[in-house]
Amino acid sequence: MVQNKTILRALAGEKLDTPPIWMMRQAGRYLPEYKATRAQAGDFLSLCYNPELAAEVTLQPIRRYGFDAAILFADILLLPQALGADLWFVSGEGPRLSTITTADDVAKLRPTDAIHETLNPVYETMQRLSKELPSETTLIGFAGAPWTVATYMIAGRGTPDQGPAHALKSENRPVFEAILQRLTEGTIAYLSEQIAAGAECVKLFDSWAGSLQDDDFTRYSIKPMQQITAALKEKHPGIPVIAFPRGAGTKYTGVHEATGADCVAIDDGVDAAWAATHVQNDGCVQGNLKSSHMVTGGAALVDETRRICDAFSGGPHIFNLGHGITPDADPDNVQLMIDTVRGK
Repeated sequence: MVQNKTILRALAGEKLDTPPIWMMRQAGRYLPEYKATRAQAGDFLSLCYNPELAAEVTLQPIRRYGFDAAILFADILLLPQALGADLWFVSGEGPRLSTITTADDVAKLRPTDAIHETLNPVYETMQRLSKELPSETTLIGFAGAPWTVATYMIAGRGTPDQGPAHALKSENRPVFEAILQRLTEGTIAYLSEQIAAGAECVKLFDSWAGSLQDDDFTRYSIKPMQQITAALKEKHPGIPVIAFPRGAGTKYTGVHEATGADCVAIDDGVDAAWAATHVQNDGCVQGNLKSSHMVTGGAALVDETRRICDAFSGGPHIFNLGHGITPDADPDNVQLMIDTVRGK
């Protein structure tokens, strides 16, 4: 089925005349149909764990826009919840978790093979999607990378500078590394089950990779992603992996080789022409339009979309945003972006 799935062709290293396109957070709050389904579910976590409704919101942007890929509707914090952390969402503020900061806390986490009891509804969502998606649409699974998920587990919430995780790394490195190791093992098991349920490629979101400096970037962002990628490819030969160490800057250079990923997603903090020279020379690149263009639209959106497509036209490229679409985005601007990429 790779022949008619343009994203899988790009991930395999093929240069296409028109880059395939999908969008981070494409199933989300900017769409009125999402808001209606979310209200039906009652709350965010109930939506994540309801296979029928989670599949529905995953399919909504495919029906509306015809994206070349659908990404599973879930959340990166479902894995720590499956490992035993308490998880809840505060309206208008975001996620909250019980903190994991000591050796005793780590010891109380559930074993890796116990996570599936909690996550089975996610796998059921994936199974539904693999049957319901159009034949040309690639199904993407995902997880948060260990460093990013650890920052939430250690702080109990999102923080602007990931300070609590950096502090634990400095003050009690054995506990910090034990948390990362548990997350690495759990992520391998979680993504492996997503693949078994129908995911055709997977993406690792290391949203806070940019706050890791010097050797810590390699040790705690790149190395865990490499371990996960290697384990998945051993168990599921041929499965493509997309790595997204957001905020890496010039450290995006060499990420293909260092992680073993088939594609490196880049944020909008680096120039597309630079990335074409320093990142795309090693393989497929995904990115990297600023999500703010989905709010403002107009000629600037068209011009920047064309500039990015031109910059990456010499090699394999998947068009995407440099970060997730925001709730204040105009759905009409999404259509304008897609039409521009596809030359309509």
